[in-house]
Amino acid sequence: MLKLIGGFIAGLVFVGVLAYNFMGSLMFREIPSPFGVEETVARIQQNIQNAGNGWTLAGLRNPAKAVEADGGNALPVMMVEACSTKYSGPILRDDTVRFLSILMPCKISVYKKNDGKTYIGMMNAGLMGKMFGPLVGGIMGQVAKDQAKFVQFDASKPAPPMIKATPGAGAGGAPGAGGGC
Repeated sequence: MLKLIGGFIAGLVFVGVLAYNFMGSLMFREIPSPFGVEETVARIQQNIQNAGNGWTLAGLRNPAKAVEADGGNALPVMMVEACSTKYSGPILRDDTVRFLSILMPCKISVYKKNDGKTYIGMMNAGLMGKMFGPLVGGIMGQVAKDQAKFVQFDASKPAPPMIKATPGAGAGGAPGAGGGC
């Protein structure tokens, strides 16, 4: 009996250590891009605009500029922000999950690493949504399907121009308010 209890406890510890070590890689995804930072951003922006389901561009940020303005040096990083009121609306109307507005708008990060390659980083929306019950889980499952489309590129098509201005500014009030999020 003591061996059984000890084995059970050892199994729990083992699973806990695995979960701790792999949680970050489960919650977030990183995929390499075949293009440079600006072209990757432009292609993602175009895919968002063509995705349907109410998706609109909500902003484009360059967090590396703030580091450089403070006298530091950072490799290129751009954050594409998008929102769909089809998905954000039910969450924003429900008091029990409205705190998840912190995740809005949807952000996709495009950045260069020291290896010289460009990468795309994004939240694993499907997995994250499952942690918050059936309403959020269902919505975030759909967001995950759309996000997968945002990062599918057709290299045979020419790159679109990158949209540098804050998309939607003036359409929803304050700059960056486009898309309703």
